[in-house]
Amino acid sequence: MPVAGSEGEEGPAGSGAEGGGPGSGPAGEQAGPGAPKLCGYLQKLSGKGPLRGYRSRWFVFDPRRCYLYYFKGPQEALPLGHLDIASACFSYHQPEAGAAAAGDEAAAFEVHSPSGAVAVLKAATRQDMTYWLQELQQKRWEYCNNLDAAKRDSRTSPTPSDFSKGLVAKDNPDVSVPSQNASAERARNILAVETSPTDLVGEQAASQPAPIQPSAINFSLKQWSTEIKNSMSSLRKGNNENRKSIFYTTDEWELLDPSPKDLEDSMALEEKRKHLAEGSKGLTSSAFPFDFGRIPHKTRRPLKDMIGSSKRSSSDSSPTEWFSGNGNKLVSELQLKYQSQQEELEKLKKDLLSQKELVRLLQQTVRSSQYDKYFASRLCEGVPKDKLEMLHQKDDQILGLNNQLEKLNLEKDSLQQEVKNLKCKVGELNEQLGMLMETIQAKDEVIMKLSRQLSECEDSTSPQSGAVNSAQAVCTNKELQELDRLKDNLQGYKTQNKFLNKEILELSALRRNAEAREREWQAKYTSLEAKLCQVESKYLILLQEVKTPVCSEEQSPAREVIAQLLEDALKAETSEHPEQAFFKPHLVSEYDIYGFQTVPEDDDDEEKLVAKSRALDLRSLSLSENREISTGVKWENYFASTMNREMMRCVELKNLIRSGIPHEHRSKMWKWCVNLHVKKFKDSTVPGYFQTLLQNALEKQNPASKQIELDLLRTLPNNKHYSSPTSEGIQKLRNVLLAFSWRNPDIGYCQGLNRLVAIALLYLEQEDAFWCLVTIVEVFMPRDYYTKTLLGSQVDQRVFKDLMSEKLPRLHAHFEQYKVDYTLITFNWFLVVFVDSVVSDILFKIWDSFLYEGPKVIFRFALALFKYKEEEILKLQDSMSIFKYLRYFTRTILDARKLTGIAFGDLNPFPLRQIRNRRTYHLEKVRLELTELEAIREDFLRERDTCVEKRDLISDDEEDS
Repeated sequence: MPVAGSEGEEGPAGSGAEGGGPGSGPAGEQAGPGAPKLCGYLQKLSGKGPLRGYRSRWFVFDPRRCYLYYFKGPQEALPLGHLDIASACFSYHQPEAGAAAAGDEAAAFEVHSPSGAVAVLKAATRQDMTYWLQELQQKRWEYCNNLDAAKRDSRTSPTPSDFSKGLVAKDNPDVSVPSQNASAERARNILAVETSPTDLVGEQAASQPAPIQPSAINFSLKQWSTEIKNSMSSLRKGNNENRKSIFYTTDEWELLDPSPKDLEDSMALEEKRKHLAEGSKGLTSSAFPFDFGRIPHKTRRPLKDMIGSSKRSSSDSSPTEWFSGNGNKLVSELQLKYQSQQEELEKLKKDLLSQKELVRLLQQTVRSSQYDKYFASRLCEGVPKDKLEMLHQKDDQILGLNNQLEKLNLEKDSLQQEVKNLKCKVGELNEQLGMLMETIQAKDEVIMKLSRQLSECEDSTSPQSGAVNSAQAVCTNKELQELDRLKDNLQGYKTQNKFLNKEILELSALRRNAEAREREWQAKYTSLEAKLCQVESKYLILLQEVKTPVCSEEQSPAREVIAQLLEDALKAETSEHPEQAFFKPHLVSEYDIYGFQTVPEDDDDEEKLVAKSRALDLRSLSLSENREISTGVKWENYFASTMNREMMRCVELKNLIRSGIPHEHRSKMWKWCVNLHVKKFKDSTVPGYFQTLLQNALEKQNPASKQIELDLLRTLPNNKHYSSPTSEGIQKLRNVLLAFSWRNPDIGYCQGLNRLVAIALLYLEQEDAFWCLVTIVEVFMPRDYYTKTLLGSQVDQRVFKDLMSEKLPRLHAHFEQYKVDYTLITFNWFLVVFVDSVVSDILFKIWDSFLYEGPKVIFRFALALFKYKEEEILKLQDSMSIFKYLRYFTRTILDARKLTGIAFGDLNPFPLRQIRNRRTYHLEKVRLELTELEAIREDFLRERDTCVEKRDLISDDEEDS
């Protein structure tokens, strides 16, 4: 039956709970962060053969990938699957024979994928179906148009809509983008069908019960494993930090025993499903008396009980339901054989138990006799008689208690077996009760049917004159009903026609856009190929000249080729010609995605060449990583699992963060990590706490403000967000540092805090960056880490030396042999968490793990950096070359995946308790040394005051003051 029109509906599309309908804004406009999610209940057609039917699922649209995920319910952690809406097309579902008359599939539609798969979905009402179709069409249109508008190189300029916070989010270079088809947009708006959702669509629908299909069997072999995982996840609530989880981990973990309430619920669910299956599917359903649904492990029935249940159900029903002819005889023979084998098995079990009891008694007798023999032979010599009798007495008591314990254990086992038997009897009674209820219901239906027939017969015996009038009235009513039905069909056909025309229009426009993208990629590929040919030609000339020079050194073409190649290599790719943005091969841009310069301007040509070579290597690594989409898929699956629940600490999240947070999710994850660590601080503050601190620091005299102003432009001069006094990052950096200096006057400001805040501001807003600094200084690092004495930093360097001697003994001995103090290099690593010490890609991966796990990550990566280059350092045989190499070797490490594998794999075990103990040990030693230095200083001051020759000597601190 065609879909009826939207008669009686109020408001334009998008005016309901969901918004964002066809009439709510221009096409291609991305929904904002606060826009409501497109989600709700739909019925999905799944299964094969007799088990094919509609099952209620909770659907959630993910705008990041244009996927429509479906879960078993709103509270589930793992999706059962997804539909790719970006490459799909929609149509109405043609009902099967017999279903159309009953209106069973009037609100069903189809989602066709390019592979040929068809997903049939059914809404609760036609109005909901129309709303879902309109919204999915709109989401597909917006996503595909945003693909056209986005820059082609995600590494050099990520899509701005992927971010919500931080300075990196505001990077939006001008790009030449083809304008959208205005005529297609106008036609879409004309063909749009105005509709609004019901209560089963939107986030508020999660609090309502799922619509249940009476004849559907909730049974799916394909989704069995996912549903079992969801069942396990729901059983494992409580301390989620210490629990193993189900995402991307091969660790084995024990399933918790279900509570008695869970056992009762699962047994009731099993009985209910079995009744539904037997009542609706007859022969086929009766063949499956066991259930594959979400029943906890401990409530699974053994095979013997399942066979017994099948036998009981088959013996209770009439033989004609199962077999015909000679089949009954075969069944009876098999049942007799099964009963005889069952009796024989029970007899064997009883014999086995009696034999075990006999063996136990014999063993007890042997132990008793050996015990008596031992006492008689060893203890009787020189032992008083009363003590010997007491020992025999105690021995008899022990044996009696052991016998009593064994009897109690046997009674316990028998009681447990009795409880199991009672549960089985309860299950059988429930089965019988369900069958009786079904019989009563069927009889009630027969009675109602006979009652209707009786009333019809009585009405037919009315007077002849009344019969003529009633016949005319019936004919008139039928004609009116037929007229209403035809009008409804006409309106439905009109609505279908408008939707299908709009679908054809959109698919045509999207096909044209895809063809245009293909032509652009082809042009870019041709440009790259031409450039490759030019470079190869120049290299061949250079190699030929180097191999067999035909000219003198002054006249050699090799000099010109080399000069030309160097000039081409050092050219930074700028956006001087934005119209060529689609065709120019973006190998290395002037700035990376974080705003750092790829090739510094102030360096000489040799340094620029090294920097350009490093940038090309990084680009090659990033392209190879982009081809391996496993990490990205894991992150998308994790975020899909958190659509219906909050994020919390778990093993799979830690493993994902260690592999690196994707660029588009880093802002969200950093903010979550910071809030995780400073929640107790933020809960104890009043609203507007950060603004109050900043206002006080600006209005009142602040001793740290002068030093902060001096260090602002020296923070990250090679980052475009902090390169000039007018840069947006400079003002934000100033505000955060001033607010922190007012919050923590003991520290005020220390050189190094500015770099920590500058990195945080790239992905966080001012207030979040302030709390990130609080996390690092007041939660992660020990006290006195950033004070004037830098006591905590000195202690960590000594702890790091101990770890070097333990984890990398050869390298530590090498440094000791040539008297190289490598802590002069590593001191800055710990103080600013590797800022300006490693390449930016590795730096932000370190910060990902650091903000989640804490300061232990710094020790891990510091050791990993030395282990990465251990062999190269061991080849150096003098202290000067070693120290020179240590100053720049970290910038040559580019493979973040290999470095992470060393840090979190090769260096294990790495207990935090060991670091804390060593910090405590070295803290006392450093404090003692500082006390001795202070005493020497005081002696020097007294001697200087008394000695005339030394009065003109002043210290560095006195000179600064």
